[in-house]
Amino acid sequence: MEIQSQTPPKKTHAAVTREGSALSRYQDVVVGRTGLGRTIYFEFCTWLTFVPGALGLWLRKVFWRRLFGSCGSGVVFGANVTLRHPHRIHLGDRVVVSEGVILDARNDNSEEVIKLGDDVMLANYIVISCKSGTVDIGARVGIGAQSIIQSTNDCPVSVGADTIIGPRCYIVGGGSYRTDRTDIPIWQQGIIPDGGCVLEDNVWLGAAVNVLGGVTVKTGGIAAAGAVVTRDIPADTICAGVPAKPVRRRTDQT
Repeated sequence: MEIQSQTPPKKTHAAVTREGSALSRYQDVVVGRTGLGRTIYFEFCTWLTFVPGALGLWLRKVFWRRLFGSCGSGVVFGANVTLRHPHRIHLGDRVVVSEGVILDARNDNSEEVIKLGDDVMLANYIVISCKSGTVDIGARVGIGAQSIIQSTNDCPVSVGADTIIGPRCYIVGGGSYRTDRTDIPIWQQGIIPDGGCVLEDNVWLGAAVNVLGGVTVKTGGIAAAGAVVTRDIPADTICAGVPAKPVRRRTDQT
């Protein structure tokens, strides 16, 4: 049976190399808006990302708020943070965005692409990337260093409140290509629509856990370090291994 190619999200390479002025390409890929005034303000704020120490924290606190779709009180931005389409990013109160974080909200179909709830903590060098997808992170979520959360092709990622995500985790919605055809490259066959990925409330992912698209980790679920979660994890259940399998219920006697 012939597989119809899926319309892919806007590719960065095509957007960067298309015809037109360098300014229009930059506004399309990075700023997310046209208008010289908006671009100049974005550039000014970009320079502030390199200011170290207490001065940098203060300058970003004062000037960065206007970049976002909404920004609560008490938000802290570390140095060397990279923003793409920041007007599509919404931050709650007391959010901490640590050094080296990348927030990429390039999805022209939504004005609420990345949402971070109150008291969310993003450790160093986290990547949250949306290419025609969305990421919604609930209140009081902590995400460990070097973790990646990716949503693409209308496969959203949702993380419930009070969830703990260890360092170097990978959470993805829409991360698998079709591979049925051999007459065209894999990247031209499109992404399999998997419905996205859901971590419900009070979930704990250990270090270096992978959670694939189409998976739901139910409330209170735990994935041990290094697990690859390819199927749903029941509520209050500990899973481990590659692929992850239930080990025991949290309520069982040890």
